[in-house]
Amino acid sequence: GVHIINIGKTWEKLMLAARIIVAIENPEDVVAISGPTMGQRAVYKFAQNTGSSYIASRYTPGCFTNQIQKKFMEPRLLVVTDPYVDHQPIKEAAYANIPVIAFCDVNSPVRYVDVVIPCNNKSKHSLALMYWMLAREVN
Repeated sequence: GVHIINIGKTWEKLMLAARIIVAIENPEDVVAISGPTMGQRAVYKFAQNTGSSYIASRYTPGCFTNQIQKKFMEPRLLVVTDPYVDHQPIKEAAYANIPVIAFCDVNSPVRYVDVVIPCNNKSKHSLALMYWMLAREVN
């Protein structure tokens, strides 16, 4: 069947996510993650425009939980492109009590996701638009 996403709800959740991101004092404590290649450029541009950190390739397990690791970081907030692909950082964020904002399609798992932004996360154009609108509202 065909699933329809309510654009009004998408806008409301985008505004909520922007308010959450703005509430964090240090923008480097926000980490944007994209495992899928469609969102990697969008995540990079979002991080560039907002001053946040990003992981735009393979996520190394233990980044948020293993202090011995070189890439260990302690973010205050996670922005995830696809919860289906990026399940490992979401699970580790749940262990470390880090809130998660995720761009979710209609079939995305939402366990451990705190703010769901309903949108198409399978296209680089829709992801670029969503990250651009989020960065615009944050700045």
